[in-house]
Amino acid sequence: MTTARTGRQDKEPAGHRSQPRTPRPWSARRIPSALTALVVGAAAAILLFDVAAVRAGQQAAAWRTRLADELAQRPLDDPWVQACAAAISVLGLCLIVLAVTPGLRHRLPLKTPDTQIHAVLDRDAAGLLLRDAAMRVPGVSAARIRVRRNRVRARADVRFRAPDDVRADLVLALQQELDRLALAHPARLGVRVRPRRK
Repeated sequence: MTTARTGRQDKEPAGHRSQPRTPRPWSARRIPSALTALVVGAAAAILLFDVAAVRAGQQAAAWRTRLADELAQRPLDDPWVQACAAAISVLGLCLIVLAVTPGLRHRLPLKTPDTQIHAVLDRDAAGLLLRDAAMRVPGVSAARIRVRRNRVRARADVRFRAPDDVRADLVLALQQELDRLALAHPARLGVRVRPRRK
């Protein structure tokens, strides 16, 4: 089995340094936002309704009376209090992470001539395009491509020809296909080839 790794050089021509980096697309996070708003809204509505009922001269709801008694009687080092506090803290931390991270890691941003235009490519689609390019290399009988955010890993089985020659052609073909994809963040390419077992 032989391995080859190629990478883009960090230095770019002077004419490209002024171009801003293309950011990753941000997820709308509609489902977490909707669930959070629904839970908070429902809890606030129930509490507000009970407070209004007490102000109108009715008795407080049994659940609110019991909750107030439990909070008054249980010390802070009670296991139930600590468990609930830990669960709420973890939930809040998850919501903060969702709010400050872009998400949509399955989509790769592409270079565009205008900063107002944002184009993305799905990782699976990029993998299929790279796999087709690999299968066009003479000697490759099977190819598997894994596309990550900053890395592309390719594994190919060689049916005929010398593995080193196939590897060199495969690296060239995949690099040319990556250039045609015009990814905003150049990905490092790792290629492995091995003779096919009979």
